[in-house]
Amino acid sequence: MPRTDPIGHGFRDPGLLEQALTHASAGSRNNERLEFLGDGLVNLIIAEALFQRWPRADEGALTRARAELVRERSLAQVARHLDLGPRIIFGPGELKSGAHRRDSILADAVEAIIAAIYLDAGFERCREVVLGWFEEAIEALPVGKVEKDAKTQLQEWLQARQRPLPVYTLVEASGEDHERHFRACCALQDDALSGEGEGASRRVAEQAAASGVLQLLKDADAKAKSERAGRRGR
Repeated sequence: MPRTDPIGHGFRDPGLLEQALTHASAGSRNNERLEFLGDGLVNLIIAEALFQRWPRADEGALTRARAELVRERSLAQVARHLDLGPRIIFGPGELKSGAHRRDSILADAVEAIIAAIYLDAGFERCREVVLGWFEEAIEALPVGKVEKDAKTQLQEWLQARQRPLPVYTLVEASGEDHERHFRACCALQDDALSGEGEGASRRVAEQAAASGVLQLLKDADAKAKSERAGRRGR
């Protein structure tokens, strides 16, 4: 019997695991193709698990829950829990840059390993291992009520009032490759209102900016309603 790896699976073909942990900077036999396959597998496995566990949740809730579980940051957290960073094989340049701490690279490694398990032992075993990694995160989700992200909430708020969608721009990107920092702006097209947000990725910065603008809109809406109520009460 193959020895069980800390990731939860003992590979019959250790070469698959080695390839899954090999970054493109280390050579032509790397994990990019495995990453492609693993992305499809993890989406299927998580979608199936949510579909079975949340029988009354609608499509929107299921979609948001899956997106929350398989997004880059969540996959990187899985990688850190499995201590994959020190095991990833890099070329000399990437190794010196601290790439083993980068969310995108850690997430890619998780997807590649999922594909490697599938190729090594089949879908049932792959699903068993992957659900073991995600069990705690799935249980922590509020059943059928995963909150929409700020950009989606802002878009729906504006569309409900027949207003144009906001425009997002990258204001600044700074820091070393493994410690990037982004600042983004969210601006309304029919109003002077805008807001900025910061984060470790452009997506996070845009979400923070959207959240700020949405809160300003809600505050202004509440103030207008209060003033109208006050005038009616006179």
